[in-house]
Amino acid sequence: MLTAFEKYNIILGSNSPRRKQLLKGLDITFEVRVMVDVDESYPDILPAAEVPVYLAKKKAGFYLEQLTARDILITADTIVLASGKVLGKPASREEAIRILETLSGNEHEVITGVCITTLLGNSDFSVISKVKFGNLTSAEITYYIDKYQPYDKAGGYGIQEWIGYVGVEEIEGSFYNVMGLPVQRLYQELKSFI
Repeated sequence: MLTAFEKYNIILGSNSPRRKQLLKGLDITFEVRVMVDVDESYPDILPAAEVPVYLAKKKAGFYLEQLTARDILITADTIVLASGKVLGKPASREEAIRILETLSGNEHEVITGVCITTLLGNSDFSVISKVKFGNLTSAEITYYIDKYQPYDKAGGYGIQEWIGYVGVEEIEGSFYNVMGLPVQRLYQELKSFI
């Protein structure tokens, strides 16, 4: 089965170390291409649950001129949604603390949108995982932020890091989606392209 992928040039349009690690886990050969200064804004009127797919498709648009007939491009975006509000990547230590205080003792959703693009068209989907955090102390929150510097992570945390070990009580859905790429669903979708 995996030899069928060898006819194609799989491209990951992301510089995320977690997405690289997760895609590598599928044992599919791929290359990474990164566009700098990609605008990740979205319309304010867009429902929050639609933001990740919108951004994944927007990112794919930056690569279109570079694609060849053998290329399959994967772009993705992940958001954390708490009480109807999108929690992005924290811009400062203070914002990271506020975000984790918001998540402490509460449930939130992690939504990853994925766009698979070829010269013939694209396919997109999103996956939702629900995560419940136990109550975190301010000492635990500041320890995590100061040691792990989660400023490149939606929602200000990485579930695969210390905070996930001590804080996550329950997960409903894909663990890997919370890390940033729903690899099981992605694999199924990729098979439809080969």
